[in-house]
Amino acid sequence: MDETNSRKPNVLVLGIGNILWADEGFGVRAVEAFHQAYAVPTNVTVLDGGTQGLYLVQYVTEAEHLIVFDAVDYGLAPGSLKIVENDEVPKFTGAKKMSLHQTSFQEVLSAADLLDRYPTRLALIGCQPVDLENWGGPVTEPVKAVIPAAVMVAAGILERWGVAISSRRAAAPALLANDIDFAHYERRANPGELTG
Repeated sequence: MDETNSRKPNVLVLGIGNILWADEGFGVRAVEAFHQAYAVPTNVTVLDGGTQGLYLVQYVTEAEHLIVFDAVDYGLAPGSLKIVENDEVPKFTGAKKMSLHQTSFQEVLSAADLLDRYPTRLALIGCQPVDLENWGGPVTEPVKAVIPAAVMVAAGILERWGVAISSRRAAAPALLANDIDFAHYERRANPGELTG
């Protein structure tokens, strides 16, 4: 068998955003939920890109297929999901800039293009934010409620691309360290726990 014909494409499932600004954390929380829900083959990388900006160029240029979760101001009803693919994606990663990471990700895509290592398939799973001003606050309920749907959309895209993923049967290893995962970061102390 010809090894070049049997080689599977490198796939990157990426969440970008800032968990410190409420709904700006959608992308990170969505990729975390995806990681908890699905086991992926060795040619797939699941990555919390956070606000790394141009540091993501290396990962993007290594990916032939790329899925990105992000909070995007589409001008839709709060909590709405919108999926754009391929040539449409750069328009939405910089059209209505809400934070520094969005501009940086558009620059990441431009750098990959300049290096002639742009993904052959690209999908952006964007969620219309409700609140981007709540420093230290959790994602809002309308955004939190659509994370499972966003994860299912990503799974469907991967299936369409011929990437075999499977539901996890056991707990996933942590994707985010230092207690910034969803369960730890967004926990709320009981009033009784604050005394004594």
